[in-house]
Amino acid sequence: MPRKKKTTSVLLADAHAILLDGLRALLEAEGLKVVGRAMNGEEAVRLARLHPDVAIIDISMPGVNGIEATRRIRETSPSTQVLILSVHALAHHVDQALRAGAGGYVLKGSSGPELLKAVRAIAEGKRYLSASLARSAGRDPLASLTVREREVLQLIAEGKSNATAGSILGLSPRSVETYRARAMQKLGIEDLPTLVKFAIRHGMTTLE
Repeated sequence: MPRKKKTTSVLLADAHAILLDGLRALLEAEGLKVVGRAMNGEEAVRLARLHPDVAIIDISMPGVNGIEATRRIRETSPSTQVLILSVHALAHHVDQALRAGAGGYVLKGSSGPELLKAVRAIAEGKRYLSASLARSAGRDPLASLTVREREVLQLIAEGKSNATAGSILGLSPRSVETYRARAMQKLGIEDLPTLVKFAIRHGMTTLE
């Protein structure tokens, strides 16, 4: 007698109840078992003790965000594969998620069939990125920046103040701040330490 295939168990975590309801209906209609629902990161980490096969985690949850929740879930339940659900298509966010231990990253605008495909893929230990992300994965993240934005980011990453960078580039400190903020927003970078790491990784500075 053929062995019955194991039902994939899933933990859902999102701050919006209506989305949780929709995800549960979609997954259960396809024979997957939802074993828990969380509306914040801390609750998701706690429910990971149920050791679900897959945890679908919203990247932007209150309290413990999706990236940190992913890291903790992988520590609590190494067998649980994490699928990040996000509205952010920026390479920086994808990179953060994968470094935290996520097995996949799907955009919230994705179709139901694509989400199911992602869940099944990471449940088997494969990596999955939304089709649009996979197509752009090899692109240069600096391509979206203007020459001036790159110049400003390089100087700031090297430790220059807005005033010093402005003096070098012939700009006011306020203009430097505007270029810096615009560039960091494009790259999905939220703080200076992350900017410095990004600049080194992409050859903008060596800090020697």
